[in-house]
Amino acid sequence: MKQKSVLKQITKSREFSLVIVLIVLCVVATILNPSFISPTNIAQIFRNNALTMVMSVGMLCVLLTGGIDISVASILAFSGMVVGMLLKYKVLENTLLLFVIGSVIGIVCGLLNGLIISKGNVAPIISTMGFMYIWRGLAYVISNNQWASGADVVGYSDFGADGAVGPYIIIAVVFIAGFIILKWTKVGRKIYAVGSNAEAARVSGINVDGVLIYTYVIMGFLSGLCGALSVSIYASAQPNMQYGLEMDIIASCVIGGVSMSGGRGSVVGTFLGALILALITRALPLVGIDAIAQNMVKGILILAVVVLNVVTQRMMDRANLERREM
Repeated sequence: MKQKSVLKQITKSREFSLVIVLIVLCVVATILNPSFISPTNIAQIFRNNALTMVMSVGMLCVLLTGGIDISVASILAFSGMVVGMLLKYKVLENTLLLFVIGSVIGIVCGLLNGLIISKGNVAPIISTMGFMYIWRGLAYVISNNQWASGADVVGYSDFGADGAVGPYIIIAVVFIAGFIILKWTKVGRKIYAVGSNAEAARVSGINVDGVLIYTYVIMGFLSGLCGALSVSIYASAQPNMQYGLEMDIIASCVIGGVSMSGGRGSVVGTFLGALILALITRALPLVGIDAIAQNMVKGILILAVVVLNVVTQRMMDRANLERREM
């Protein structure tokens, strides 16, 4: 009876349901194309989706407060173009300093987002939509109709080159840090509290505006970091780089069980959601899905996973309600 109860609790876990989805996807993809599960292909999945994975941690923090940030891909492009132009014109070639510059640009962008949303009481979707155009526009201004090619970023691109460990280290550090912060620190508890009930959090003494600001700063920091990382991985910098990436980042969080209304979600779920999206994106061309149909199939699979997540959440809520009634 006890074993049955444990099994029942496990099967009602969002993370467990996502693991099942991951296993099913891997099995199906491997049957259709045996090379899918090879170590080389798995490494490529993480490297090619490093930007989405890293930025999904920042988006998790924003969504937990009940907000949203659709300017993240534009911040990435802005910081990436700055890094690319510094390399192109030989102003700076130190890899560490370039990553720092990209991150600082992201922090400033995130800070402005947070101030407008918290102090100006502007809806997050409106504020970040405006900044989405501003940051992307600045990327075009900085480029001055130029772009940084592989020859311009030679040396710097070694950090994110195929076979290099740089992208994997950044993924691991960001997810571990995100897990620790949201699970075991006061900052994490405040983020969940604000997302669950902002007024109650304010009454209890939490600086709600401060929480909102540093969640957008975190998001900006990771976006700026990924701008520098993108230049290294793809060995180029263009003002239209990673256009539309914000949709994949938000989708990763939603697949991972993060509530768009705030207060619910986890780093583990977000990681699994990002990995599921990465597997789907990688598997479709490998199993022979036509390029024209890939987005449609990808959308159907994402919806199926989200529906499974909703069903799992309702089962969990029902179980919690039954325990209260007892």
